Amino acid sequence: MIRTDKLRGIISEKGFSQAKVAEAIGITPKTFYEKMSKGVFGSDEIEVMIRILHIDNPVEIFFAQE
Repeated sequence: MIRTDKLRGIISEKGFSQAKVAEAIGITPKTFYEKMSKGVFGSDEIEVMIRILHIDNPVEIFFAQE
């Protein structure tokens, strides 16, 4: 399960908009918002977000336990 609350915080903290992150991972902002609401991203998308947002501990965001 993806901790979308933490992901939103990191996106904001790093000075990105969700639309810019969507563009970076190759999807539309609408698709990004849908994926955020479901908490589901593909492994390629996660990999790009980790890289562009410089996420040091991706496990706590992308592989969180409920």
